[in-house]
Amino acid sequence: MLTKRILPCLDIKDGRTVKGINFVNLREAGDPVELGAAYAEQGADELVFLDITATVEKRKTLVELVKKIAAEINIPFTVGGGIVNEGDVGALLEAGADKISINTAAVKQPELINRFAKSFGSQCVVLAIDARDMGDNWLVHTHGGRKATDIELVGWAKEAVERGAGEILLTSMNHDGTKNGFAKEITGHLSDLLPIPIIASGGAGTMHHFVDVFSEGKADAALAASIFHFGEITIPDLKKYLKNNNIPVRL
Repeated sequence: MLTKRILPCLDIKDGRTVKGINFVNLREAGDPVELGAAYAEQGADELVFLDITATVEKRKTLVELVKKIAAEINIPFTVGGGIVNEGDVGALLEAGADKISINTAAVKQPELINRFAKSFGSQCVVLAIDARDMGDNWLVHTHGGRKATDIELVGWAKEAVERGAGEILLTSMNHDGTKNGFAKEITGHLSDLLPIPIIASGGAGTMHHFVDVFSEGKADAALAASIFHFGEITIPDLKKYLKNNNIPVRL
């Protein structure tokens, strides 16, 4: 059986790690290079780096910072933020990223997914989807969650798979930073529907929330930020807890 993955996430603004609630009210959470190195040492399965204001500020991801982090870790490394063409992807892979994550650029130009998958391989292309439950539907948001679209989550996820995305990183904006648990139902729905891994993001607050999203939500991986950054839960403790609850993990 495939092991479930734990992914700490470094949300980066002005070169520092930050964390907010529902995508706003950001507070500083530390030095990304130090945090990345610590998570690799603690047994994180992968590390995710999201330059959360790159798109809004119309600039590229911080390549030099990516290099520094990559030099300190020995686990797969996904980088996102401000990626709009093959040159951006190439620069990040050269800097030490293993995968890239795209969101706003893919919504604007869906064919980017095809192009990146063809040039770099599907395994390299993670489609990040920031979605909000609007009551009767889940709608995709862009620009770091700042702009609503009329694009429906499930249809967009299916299209992304057809275009060659290798993984989907699904963040529930309703759950983000609340520590009330992941969006299990929609995560489970996507997991049942799609043939590629689904990474659940948004809402981790307790170790049992991870059990829920892996069992009921059928997620392949779970991403969290503040609970790790502020030491509320450690990765070794979380993995032992998951194993004791019959969730297969790499110890």
